[in-house]
Amino acid sequence: MDFLRPASWEEALAAKAAYPDAVPLAGGTDLMVELNFDRRRPERILDLGRIEELHTWEAGEDTVRLGASVPYRVIIERLRSRLPGLALAAHTVGSPQIRNRGSVGGNLGTASPAGDAHPALLAAGARVEAASLRGTRLIPAEEFFTGPKRNALAPDELIRAVHIDTATGPQQFAKVGTRNAMVIAVCAFALALHPRTRTVRTGIGSAAPTPVRARAAEDFLTGVLAEGGHWDHGRPVPPAAAARFAELAAAACAPIDDVRGSAAYRRRAIAVLARRTLDWTWTAHTAPQGGASCA
Repeated sequence: MDFLRPASWEEALAAKAAYPDAVPLAGGTDLMVELNFDRRRPERILDLGRIEELHTWEAGEDTVRLGASVPYRVIIERLRSRLPGLALAAHTVGSPQIRNRGSVGGNLGTASPAGDAHPALLAAGARVEAASLRGTRLIPAEEFFTGPKRNALAPDELIRAVHIDTATGPQQFAKVGTRNAMVIAVCAFALALHPRTRTVRTGIGSAAPTPVRARAAEDFLTGVLAEGGHWDHGRPVPPAAAARFAELAAAACAPIDDVRGSAAYRRRAIAVLARRTLDWTWTAHTAPQGGASCA
């Protein structure tokens, strides 16, 4: 096994162009497990640990640019107010040691349907910055996942950063598992309210071959909130509308039966999580303080 260790981003892109089969190594929280259990034995590993720019982040007025190797710990400690849904998801990732090493970029690169960061990224409106010697492009999160553990990166591309819209309203993330952290989600759901555009976005994890948005549920709830004047007057969402939103969220799933749960259980759980997160986010939105919530 060859071990490539570039000292700069330019060297990393050159190495990836020369050896498209090289597997990137950042925090190593997924790759090292596969190596230790002999589930994967790549011919080349591309260590990105020395590339400082991947560990930096920038917060603009409307967007946070998160370097691919920024650890979950930083999101929890420094970006909670700007990215509340992602911070909540980060809290459920592994142990403190894993949160010190693991990153959103690594989670995206693995592209597991159960990746904890993915639903929150979909709900917030994230774009993946992919780069190669040929140039740079932004891939919307909903277009990034192409299959179980497959993504839209070309063989010569690396994830440089993730661009995430700064929260303008409450966001929530919830998952079902045997415990709150250090466990693969049976299923997960994220919801973000976007008061400026008067829209909602969702993200579903571990309930389809890829992380997905519940677009029909989003459109339905957006219509209900607009037609009922809820954004202007802060009226509660009618129970029948909340129930229909939950049904549509469950209908967006395409789960399977596995050792962690049945397909029927996952659909039911997503419906429950959708209704709960709707209640939490709308309560936070109509509370006197308003704004984004991480409660």
